[in-house]
This record gives sequence, structure tokens and C-alpha cells, in this order.
Amino acid sequence: LPKPPPAPACAVGRPVRWASSFSQPGPTESDSSEGQVFLSESCVKRLLEITEGSEFLRLQVEGGGCSGFQYKFSLDTVINPDDRVFEQGGARVVVDVDSLAFVKGSMVDFSQELIRSSFQVVSNPQAEKGCSCGTSFSVKF
Repeated sequence: LPKPPPAPACAVGRPVRWASSFSQPGPTESDSSEGQVFLSESCVKRLLEITEGSEFLRLQVEGGGCSGFQYKFSLDTVINPDDRVFEQGGARVVVDVDSLAFVKGSMVDFSQELIRSSFQVVSNPQAEKGCSCGTSFSVKF
């Protein structure tokens, strides 16, 4: 079986399966990282600290940035029909289907440094290269 992407040295992530937000059964994912987004332990910990009630972290991919595409993170409470929910330890990250094509197999991490702290997408198998700050990337063709 394929293994999840390597975790950053400061966090060990476990694979999570997406759960549909619908009450009706939807397609199921295999154990492969195809269509998966992984959450590091530091991501889970930080999300549990900052979210309240039905809040979750939304990850979107938009055009822009210095490398062509950029990651956008926001707190949200509305799950749309085309969203996929990745949950671990009570923390949730939601990705729309269009953005999922650009981040499948990736890990969402929370990084805290002296001058900034942020959620980041790490180990993205869909990215060819990225900028030095880690917020934008170009895709493999």
C-alpha cells in the first residue's frame, strides 16, 4: 500500500479518509493517497486551539503568487456540496474538489517560527516547485 507523505520532523501525521458532508452515502476512497489530504499533529493541535463549534480550516488553491498557484487558508463554518472533509482527532480541514486536484496526497502542517506562524501545505506531490516562503507553487504537467 502507498504510504502517506513524510511528515515534517516536528510532526507525525496519520492518514485520514475524507468524509462526505452529505447524509447519503457517497463514493469511498481507497487506502491510497489519491484524493487524500493528511494532517500533521501540529496542525491538529493548533486547529483544536483556534476553532470553536462548527468551525474548520478551509484550504483553497487559487491562481497567483510568484509560482503560478497559491494556497489560501481561512476559517469557515459552511460545508458546500463539492467539499471534501478531512478529519483527525476532532480537527477538520475542508477542501473543495477543484482545489483537491492540486493538493491530493499533501500534508497540512502548522509551523511556528520566530517571525511568523502559519498553516502550510508540505510534501505536495502535485507541485513541481514552490517559492521560498511556501505559499505558492507550480504544478507538474
